[in-house]
Amino acid sequence: MLLAKVLAGVVGEGRLTIIDAAGRTHRIQGARPGPEATIKIHTSWTGIRLALRPRLAFGEAYMDGTLTVEDGDIYDVMELLGRNIAAVDATPLLRFSYGLQRVLRFVQQYNPIGKAERNVAHHYDLDDKLYDFFLDRDRQYSCAYFNTGNETLEQAQEDKKRHIAAKLCLQPGQKVLDIGSGWGGMALFLAREYGVDVTGVTLSKEQLAVSSRRALEAGLADRVRFKLLDYRLEPDRYDRIVSVGMFEHVGATHYLEYFRKVKDLLTDDGVMLLHAIGRMEPPGGTNPWLRKYIFPGGYTPALSEVTGAIEKTGLWITDIEVLRLHYAETLRHWRKRFLANREKIKATAGYDERFCRMWEFYLVGCEVAFRFMNQMVFQVQIARKLDAVPLTRAYILDGERSAALSQAVAAE
Repeated sequence: MLLAKVLAGVVGEGRLTIIDAAGRTHRIQGARPGPEATIKIHTSWTGIRLALRPRLAFGEAYMDGTLTVEDGDIYDVMELLGRNIAAVDATPLLRFSYGLQRVLRFVQQYNPIGKAERNVAHHYDLDDKLYDFFLDRDRQYSCAYFNTGNETLEQAQEDKKRHIAAKLCLQPGQKVLDIGSGWGGMALFLAREYGVDVTGVTLSKEQLAVSSRRALEAGLADRVRFKLLDYRLEPDRYDRIVSVGMFEHVGATHYLEYFRKVKDLLTDDGVMLLHAIGRMEPPGGTNPWLRKYIFPGGYTPALSEVTGAIEKTGLWITDIEVLRLHYAETLRHWRKRFLANREKIKATAGYDERFCRMWEFYLVGCEVAFRFMNQMVFQVQIARKLDAVPLTRAYILDGERSAALSQAVAAE
């Protein structure tokens, strides 16, 4: 079997057993102990596609049921591959695939006004009930912040918002723009806890409806508003800008355009906090399965691509923080909640088994990428003036502690 021959040379840790379409068993034993799993390939064509186009075919085969996990689960299989990813990526076919992606990535990530809205709708305008089954109560669909790793998802997401707010150096009455405002959680938090006026822009009609309703229900509609608008069309200027989990949809073709617009949007003493997924290696491409089924037009940049674009605008980078395993832990929580609610998702949200396998594969694959591969999260603080924020980072921890104390007192 071609797939077994390919994997035999790359599995150095763990053991993978493959049952091919003819019922033959192929055992691939690594030299070091590790995860163990058994998969079954149900058609010969699936086996061929897995050998020739693994990064696309693996997810499609799992979605379609032509690849099943007979021993363990899909996480065990993905962890095994993740732990051996350096050898897997070194195979000739994957090296060629990565090279082709680097050549085509600017075309794949071309997201002009209009196309960007369609790409966002593909993922965020799904049935609204779906996200309640795996996100926290505030629907924070981005990396949480784990101070110890033992926090609940709700606590870690609250800590994330507080951590970001501390970096924004907020003062009551300031005008804040939230680029990619999601379901409104960040905007509502900043307005409620820090007394600022927030405008959120989104390209998702579903998210706009939910966030606008939440602002009314919270009694904050006079200080928080949301618009269905591409950030490039926003005409006003703001004291602070926050963007969490949106930059991954911008595309490398548009980075300079993005930061030039940020500069136009900021007041002279304005500050921005950009929170986004990135990669710890040189620029590359997006996994073809993820691009096709989950995030069309999406791309996680190398930090060098981001800083290079900022440098060309004349903006100051005043702080950079890299969060490594925080998103792996976030995704672990999401995956467990999704699996626990799988049948409810099918019954309530109306999604079939193929969709559930697709979503499970997405959550598992992303968790493994953050835990064993090249993905991380960065927070970049940006300002127009070099003295817009304090000279040392002590203010961040002080701000978090002060906010936590104030919120605890208010809750009593």
